[in-house]
Amino acid sequence: MIPIRLGLKASSDPKQVESRLRYHPQVFEFHTDQEDFSTEGLKRLEEAIIEVRNAGVETIILHHPMKYKERFCELLAHSSNNSELVNFIDSSIQDLLTLAKKYDAKVLVHGSYEMREPDLLTPFDDKLQAQNYLLDRLLSLYQKYPDHLIFENGIWSLFAFGHEDFDKKLAQTKLPLAYDISHAFIELEGDMAALLTSLDNLKDNIQHYHLVDSMGRSHDSLTLGQGKVDWAAVLPHLNPNASYIYEINLADMTNPAEQLASHEYLVGINRKK
Repeated sequence: MIPIRLGLKASSDPKQVESRLRYHPQVFEFHTDQEDFSTEGLKRLEEAIIEVRNAGVETIILHHPMKYKERFCELLAHSSNNSELVNFIDSSIQDLLTLAKKYDAKVLVHGSYEMREPDLLTPFDDKLQAQNYLLDRLLSLYQKYPDHLIFENGIWSLFAFGHEDFDKKLAQTKLPLAYDISHAFIELEGDMAALLTSLDNLKDNIQHYHLVDSMGRSHDSLTLGQGKVDWAAVLPHLNPNASYIYEINLADMTNPAEQLASHEYLVGINRKK
């Protein structure tokens, strides 16, 4: 069973950072976006990382931006028809790795999101070729930066956790993973047994979790206890050496109330064990 620690998420906005640090989290994940990669944006992000580290936070995760010019930062993107997107993905990963190495943090990169841009598949003959290209991209990044990268699952089949054959193949690659519980639960259409099997199959690869509830139908990002995930069943299947945060939709970005409620729920579940 994992030790119950408080993991919170915020942008580099000073008000958001202060609102999280007042609760003394052990894990802090920074959500970044396109604006963070200007000269001023990177300076602001670095200052926020320093503030969080000086506050005594043990584990810092830097989440790669989801979008560039309204397009998802899919690592499947190919320079033959998406060169500008590929250039942004690569340069922003490098910027985050520079900060991660300087401040002993991890960079979280999505293997995939929801595949809303069909042109991403254009350079490939079929989905298997596309998946192999994607895995080669991930492995190449990992081999260059083995100590600072983790790769998160999405809800699209090219890099979605939960399907046993793919999970076992992925486990053999030794790629360091970030496992979003809700993404797998949605991909599996609410199948708890399959979710627990997936957590076991990938357990040794997982370095970080996003603990998020869901009804198992869409990307709803619910507070723990408000969805259909059986958290009492999930807890024993998590890697006790991994970190985690509560990646929950907030009504007010300067008030992590839903993240804190999720933590209290998990503490309560753990207390009953």
